[in-house]
Amino acid sequence: MNMNTLFEMQRGLDSYIEKEHDLEGTDLFDQKVLALLVEIGELANETRCFKFWSTKGPSERGIILEEFVDGVHFILSLGILADLTDAVPASQQPVKTATDQFLLVTEAVHTFHRDKTKEAYQSLLDRFFTLGDMLGFSAEEVEQAYIAKNEVNYKRQQSGY
Repeated sequence: MNMNTLFEMQRGLDSYIEKEHDLEGTDLFDQKVLALLVEIGELANETRCFKFWSTKGPSERGIILEEFVDGVHFILSLGILADLTDAVPASQQPVKTATDQFLLVTEAVHTFHRDKTKEAYQSLLDRFFTLGDMLGFSAEEVEQAYIAKNEVNYKRQQSGY
C-alpha cells in the first residue's frame, strides 16, 4: 500500500471540501475525530461482532470494506492535520476478538485526540489496520477501495452531498 499516494489523495479531497464549504483555515480536528469515531461505530455495526443477542450474520464483505475505508479517510485526514504523513501502518499481533480490537482502536482515537503525538498516531494507524487484517482485508484491497471511495466522495461533493 502506498501511503504517500493515499495521503496526497486525502489532502486533495480535504482541500476541495474546505474550499467548497468555505472552511479554509478552520480547525476541524475535533469534528474529524468525532467523524472517525462514528465511522468506527458504523464499521462495528456492519460486522455485528458485538451483537451477542442476534443470530443475524455480518453484512456483505464489500459493505464492510467500504465502511473500513471510510475510517481510513478520516485517519489520513487527521494525520495531515497533525503533520504526520510519514506514518506507515505496522502489523501488530491481533487481540482475541474483533470486539476487543474495536475497543483498542477506539481507545487509540481518544489517546490521539488528547495527545496528538507521533506515537499516538502510529498506534491508531497500527490498531486500525490490524483490525482490517482481522476482517480479512489485504493492503492492496484497502488501497483500491480507498481510491474508488475517494472518487465517490468527490462526486458527492460536486452533487451537493
